[in-house]
Amino acid sequence: MKHQTKQFAWSLLAVIASGSLSLAFTKTGDGHQKATTSSTPVTKQEKLLLSEFDRNVKQYLQVREKVRSQLPPLSKDSTPEQIDSYQKRFVEGLRTARGYAKPGYAFTPAVADYIRTIIRTEFKGTDRTEIRQTILEADTTGVPLRVNYPYPETKELTQIPPTLLLRLPQLPKEVKYRFVGRHMLLVDTDNGLIVDYMTNALP
Repeated sequence: MKHQTKQFAWSLLAVIASGSLSLAFTKTGDGHQKATTSSTPVTKQEKLLLSEFDRNVKQYLQVREKVRSQLPPLSKDSTPEQIDSYQKRFVEGLRTARGYAKPGYAFTPAVADYIRTIIRTEFKGTDRTEIRQTILEADTTGVPLRVNYPYPETKELTQIPPTLLLRLPQLPKEVKYRFVGRHMLLVDTDNGLIVDYMTNALP
């Protein structure tokens, strides 16, 4: 019960954080959002790292949109079977289109080290112990650490603490961070495809 309560609290805070975060972004001329929070990089090196990460994520979105546009659209009256078939075709189309993708596609070594530093400095002492316990207790055994593989529907989706979300490189709504044990995944929000992963994200 304690674990469920903590997960619910994280979920609620994440919603609140997301609402606050949206107010802290402004749209640029090309329609994209630009961070204006304290998480905005303050050094040239950080700006370059996050620019590279953002560019790679957007490249995935371009491939994603191309694959999605080739699928027959779902209607509001689509049956569960039709939706399931659509999702499977979506995943298979992406796996084919991204045959080139390897680990580190978005989480380059430099970006991965940057994220590890954020996590290590964000959570210390008791907070780190509680977060580790909550994440490591999640039922994620068997989730593959493999790019281009789907996140199993039967496995738990871990919540990222909202205070950490505010500091991590910001993501478009099509993808989300997920913890699997100590590792961090970048997962497609709609179809569960593992876009990329980094090992030992959690200290």
